[in-house]
Amino acid sequence: MDIILVPGFWLNASAWDAVTPPLVAAGHTVHPLTLPGMGSVEEDRSGITFEDHVAAVVEALDALGPDASVALVGHSGGGAVIHAVADRRPDRIARNVYVDALPIGDGGVINDELPVVDGEIPLPDWSVFDDADLVDLDDELRARFRAQAVPTPARVASDPVRLTVERRYDVPSTVIACEVFEGFESPTQMYRHFMDAGHPYTAELAAMRDLEIVDLPTGHWPMLTRPTELGEAIAAAVARA
Repeated sequence: MDIILVPGFWLNASAWDAVTPPLVAAGHTVHPLTLPGMGSVEEDRSGITFEDHVAAVVEALDALGPDASVALVGHSGGGAVIHAVADRRPDRIARNVYVDALPIGDGGVINDELPVVDGEIPLPDWSVFDDADLVDLDDELRARFRAQAVPTPARVASDPVRLTVERRYDVPSTVIACEVFEGFESPTQMYRHFMDAGHPYTAELAAMRDLEIVDLPTGHWPMLTRPTELGEAIAAAVARA
């Protein structure tokens, strides 16, 4: 199967380097993407929009041809991107895999509260993140992440998501749930609780007709903290496509 890997904020294709070996070993062809504006710190990304990121993934999907069996994997903000691609190409995706990410509904935004500097969002101070985000992200990994981080275009975080096709709910989907907050025993329990309660944050997830949630307990960046296990979890999800 062809697997398109879509990174989240501050990351590009290199974020998947340590994740891909289990996928390749399982016989898959991987396509890690660097989204528009995310190639280097020096790029001008002030005009890049959320829709530009969606279009880049649609282009990568279409380039594989109509007969290819394709899975999309989106981490964090990349989850909103692959969900929008499911809206544009619901019949072309064998499975969507959301890595510590949730699909965002029509009119929602990924995160318009992150600090913007000159049209872009640099990787903030660690104090901006919840403790659950930073589990297993030790000082060495934090230093590596910060050295490699590329600012995210501000509009990718704040542009409203536009969705129109209900067939997006038919795309088989897996959530690899990594974070768990106080009061819950596991990430899956937490997700199911909010879905059962009708929380708007999980409304798109609750509408999916073929959904599984699997646990990979760590922080928000499993490609840094548990890359081999993440690759194996993606391979297992794709095997069920």
